[in-house]
Amino acid sequence: MRDQLFRLSRDSGGSLQSQVREALVDAILGGHIPPGGALPSCRRLARQLGVARNTVVSAYQGLVDEGYLVARERSGYFVADDVLAGHVDHRDRPSATGGAGPRWDDRLRLHPGRHRNVEKRADWQRYPYPFLYGQFDLALFPVAEWRECVRAASRIDAVARWASDGVDRDDPALLEQIHTRLLPRRGVWADADEILVTVGAQHALYLLANLLVGDQTTVAMEDPGYPDARNIFLLHTERLLGIPVDDGGLRLTPELADCDYVHVTPSHQSPTTVTMDLGRRQALLETARRHDLVLIEDDYESEFNFVGEPTPALKSLDRDGRVIYVGSLSKTLAPGLRLGFLVGPRELVRELRALRRLMLRHPPANNQRAAALFLAQGHHDSLVRRLSHAFRERWQAMGEALARHLPDSSRRPTFGGTAYWVEGPPGLDVARLAEAAAAEGILIERGDVFYLCDDRPRSTFRLGFSSIDVDHIEPGIARLAALVRRLTCSSR
Repeated sequence: MRDQLFRLSRDSGGSLQSQVREALVDAILGGHIPPGGALPSCRRLARQLGVARNTVVSAYQGLVDEGYLVARERSGYFVADDVLAGHVDHRDRPSATGGAGPRWDDRLRLHPGRHRNVEKRADWQRYPYPFLYGQFDLALFPVAEWRECVRAASRIDAVARWASDGVDRDDPALLEQIHTRLLPRRGVWADADEILVTVGAQHALYLLANLLVGDQTTVAMEDPGYPDARNIFLLHTERLLGIPVDDGGLRLTPELADCDYVHVTPSHQSPTTVTMDLGRRQALLETARRHDLVLIEDDYESEFNFVGEPTPALKSLDRDGRVIYVGSLSKTLAPGLRLGFLVGPRELVRELRALRRLMLRHPPANNQRAAALFLAQGHHDSLVRRLSHAFRERWQAMGEALARHLPDSSRRPTFGGTAYWVEGPPGLDVARLAEAAAAEGILIERGDVFYLCDDRPRSTFRLGFSSIDVDHIEPGIARLAALVRRLTCSSR
């Protein structure tokens, strides 16, 4: 029976030795092999698992070194007697009494789970046509270079610098790279005490909302706009004002005069992808100056501009300290790394840093150091060039496929980024389209979730191309177009 505890997964990605070790530790800590219990011989376990005997010997010896096992001459390996010291016996787990527990719905002050969000399937990678935004393509990721930076950040001298409690401090090496490499690309200059490292751009927005937004605060944002920003602000105020978007981005409507803050995505408007031109950026800054507004610039995907020269960041044009700049490495390096940054007046950053300390002290210092090395060694700039080339090719392929298969769709002009915003034919129900498309291996994102207004269009959707091979774009769009025609005809 004990032999049946050990099974290896050839698809786990770990080495055979690490898999053997994990199986042994799981059996020991799970209580399946009691303290003092004997383990199978190395030869027997190797034969059972189909691995070399030395693989099992190395795993056993590693566990001896760490106190899990003891080796007895001519007898074999046994579980150490004190291996479970300090562990609560799982048999002491209390059983449910069936009594009435707390009514959590009555206790919750907020209900963020009820907000409308973009939904992404966890198993999206198994779909042949994943037109999802914000996912990364492993084929484009510089695995070797990133691993080298992680190894360098794991040297003894490096560990000695980042492993201690940093309290509220950020890695000075990463701050230097943000200051000298990332921000100058956007025409932004800031000192170290004007920069805060965050766990992604969303974390930056959440910190700002906690510090600046109350129930009497009026926040304006684009409509359609970024759902997570909308939901973050709604946790703090009901006075959220949706401002329409046109081909130039956020419209400068009279309602802006009554707002305190404006969240804006000028480089690539989320989700329509339009770029705010220089004239409107300057007009927006003048509006902010005239009406005492603060602008929160979410500068995502500014690196990927395929038509003309990049437009300078709103922050680079700011002369009055009215723009808070939010950036991220998610769209270039990897979304799972969760590294972003915020630039603002030093007195604001000081309070944001104190607030962040209460939440999580600081983002993981080992990741900060690895990212700093990745930037310093030029890998990030090389990656941006490689991604720009690949995404431009996909951007062009999707544009041609949409023009060929969905010529009647109204699409806003796009200057780059990694998505297209599509306004389908009248009568199209994108909720039905998304469901039918998924059944045929096509994933799209419904457009209605991006709207704040009550009268939300039902025919819009977003098509991302950051994680789909260029050769799959045209056939995927062709299949999607056939579904659009079929569903539109059936609704008439």
